Amino acid sequence: MTTQATAPVGAAEQKELRRAFSLFPSGVAAVAALVDGSPVGLAVSSFTTVSLDPPLVSVAFGNQSRTWARLREVRQLGISVLADQHADYARVLAGPGDRFAGADWTATPEGAVHIGGSVLILSCSIAELTTIGDHEVAFLLVEDVRAQSAVEPVLFHRSRFRRVTDHM
Repeated sequence: MTTQATAPVGAAEQKELRRAFSLFPSGVAAVAALVDGSPVGLAVSSFTTVSLDPPLVSVAFGNQSRTWARLREVRQLGISVLADQHADYARVLAGPGDRFAGADWTATPEGAVHIGGSVLILSCSIAELTTIGDHEVAFLLVEDVRAQSAVEPVLFHRSRFRRVTDHM
């Protein structure tokens, strides 16, 4: 069954909704690939696991994203779940300008770009795209995985990049 979201949201309501959504902490991932021989990528907080069999993850991209428009045409995407050491780099990756200046990155022969020192590194191909609301959701088939369990992730919470601390 497919449903359509139809209730329009005004500008004031969007601001409040954005603030409310920011209360849910999430990891930060770089989605990147080589485009015309140069790294192209962006930071996302919408990365999530979907399935083990087949191995699938998903990422939601804003319909207006020019970066996603370039990335959606490549053979393979790199997903790098950023580590706490990447907190400052996450700001660069989320902003305008050269997002890879000074970054420790490598590329696979298929063009997936990975950020060194990340908690989790995946090489993925696009399995399916679905547009809903103001985003396109990409379901990605995981083709390769590398993980570093001793490294802590950087988090996005209340519109800020944060480090994990254990207060329990």
